[in-house]
Amino acid sequence: MPLSELVLYYGSDVPLPPTLTVRAGPLTATIEEGTLRFVRAGGYPVLHQVYAAVRDHNWGTIPAQFTPLETTIGADTFTIRFRAEHRQDPVHFVWLGAISGEADGRIVFSMEGEVLATFRRNRIGFCVLHPTDCAGQPCIVEQSDGGRIEGTFPTLIAPEQPFRNVQAITHQVRPGLWLETHMVGDVFETEDQRNWSDASYKTYCTPLERPFPVTVTPGTRISQKITLQLRGDAPPEPATPPALTLALTDQAVPLPPIGLGMADRGLTSNEIGRLRALNLAHLRAEIHFEAPDPLARLRQAAQEAAALNAALEIALFVDERADFAAFRAALEALRPTVCRWIIFDQGPVARPETVAWVRQQLGTWAEGVPVGVGTVANFTELNRARPARHAADILTYAINPQVHATDLSSLTETLPVQGLTVQTARAFAEGRPICVGPITFKMQRNPVATAPEAPTPPGQLPPQVDARQMSLYGAGWTLGSIKHLAQAGTTAMTYYETVGWRGVMETAAGSPVPDVFRSVPGGVYPMYHLFADVGDFRGGQVVISYSSDPMRVEGLILRREKRTRALLANYTPVPQTVWLPSASGQWTMTTLTAANAEAAMSAPEAFRAAAGSVVAAEADGLRITLAPFGLARLDQASGRD
Repeated sequence: MPLSELVLYYGSDVPLPPTLTVRAGPLTATIEEGTLRFVRAGGYPVLHQVYAAVRDHNWGTIPAQFTPLETTIGADTFTIRFRAEHRQDPVHFVWLGAISGEADGRIVFSMEGEVLATFRRNRIGFCVLHPTDCAGQPCIVEQSDGGRIEGTFPTLIAPEQPFRNVQAITHQVRPGLWLETHMVGDVFETEDQRNWSDASYKTYCTPLERPFPVTVTPGTRISQKITLQLRGDAPPEPATPPALTLALTDQAVPLPPIGLGMADRGLTSNEIGRLRALNLAHLRAEIHFEAPDPLARLRQAAQEAAALNAALEIALFVDERADFAAFRAALEALRPTVCRWIIFDQGPVARPETVAWVRQQLGTWAEGVPVGVGTVANFTELNRARPARHAADILTYAINPQVHATDLSSLTETLPVQGLTVQTARAFAEGRPICVGPITFKMQRNPVATAPEAPTPPGQLPPQVDARQMSLYGAGWTLGSIKHLAQAGTTAMTYYETVGWRGVMETAAGSPVPDVFRSVPGGVYPMYHLFADVGDFRGGQVVISYSSDPMRVEGLILRREKRTRALLANYTPVPQTVWLPSASGQWTMTTLTAANAEAAMSAPEAFRAAAGSVVAAEADGLRITLAPFGLARLDQASGRD
């Protein structure tokens, strides 16, 4: 059966939730499934989001089913009431929500909830997200004990909570315009959520210094309220929306080497042939010495890397039982090309003594090869356990966009923040290179779990797998990730895996759960073509560019000698026209959309061999219209290298 348009868009037949635009005097906002989002005044971001979260004992987010109760929309006022039910065994919590806006720029969001089953929770209540535009902006924090602090939102990512014991935060939106955010019903504190690549500072209820998890029983009631009040004169809204522009600069940075992670099973000859077309720089192999046969993993890694003409990035998970004599002997027999070693022990970041011991055990295999430390969890673990200068040659950390939210908008928002994690890491790296990976859609290891992970129910995806892996959106998200990490100065990047539902192409057998992960057996995913497009420019440069609205369209500009390539992605379900004002001459364009994606997945060689269409720039640049969730590759007709 052919894949549906929605599945090709974002991996699921479930339509995107409806959104409602509302106004409270000078404020505009979006309501989406019981969440207040994108509060703006005169075009300026004022507040990013207000929502109620239910987090279980492992910090898993329990989704809600929303039932509308009342919707009243006026010219500059609104009232919305709804019922929300969070139910996922053993969690059962129900609350009534009300969001109202007044003409004076006041918005109130309240919740009245009740626990209906006994379960352990880490958090229940409101989270308030201040936008990344607040970076460096002054604020006034009112504390629950009556204290008052004048502060500033951090510019670089703060490892610890910048504000504690919070009852209200008033922050400057622009000179003469402030927003007061007042919280009732619990004690709140603020963390820099950019640590997890979220595009916000989060003020959440129940301070982390209090014990968790906490057992709650039926009948427990939770009541909270958030009040927003705009103070000052809001600027007028723009008469017409500005054009969607991808502006190029005259600056460029090296395109970092890009690799993929090893899959659990070995590659077939057909898979190796297709992966060779990606021109990968390295293959990442994670070797756990406590595993039944770590040397078999090393042999598989060496063989696959050699077949792909790629070096090996070897992540070693060691303890005092590690048999390095056998490991060194295997290295001598296999003679792999190793581009870097990354050392992990039982801590959040490997201890200096562990790194020194592993260097000694590797012997000549560590000579002239960088040795790194870091985390396979989130940037926050590295940020909070910054390693000593002598411990390693490079720093590394993993990225995934779904620690706190799973919707498309939240995932898209993380892309620019990925670059900020690199900038922050460079601030304490003391000149050491930053290698980022694995970069995945879902968290592969939960560093804050308080209990073992529950088995995956039959017919469902494991928590490490996201159906968007096989979608057009998955390719577009990857484009934005490569762009922002490269422009921030990342030294190397490792994404996903080679094959399977965490890879860039499907196995011949197809998806183990075809009803929820709907791929083409033996085919590739759209992101395969993105990696091939970027791999063509291995050793080249990324031209620094800026999208005027990265929530709608992003672009990656590549250059190698006389060749220039522009890769564009639409993150929305409607067509978008983007203007490249500095583009000139003729270009050859190939698009990847819902109309041809399944063919490109089934027969990638034919898709890549097909000739594109010719488009010509006008006097003021090039305008390209992208289909919903579509991608485009544009090659300038200016010679070849």
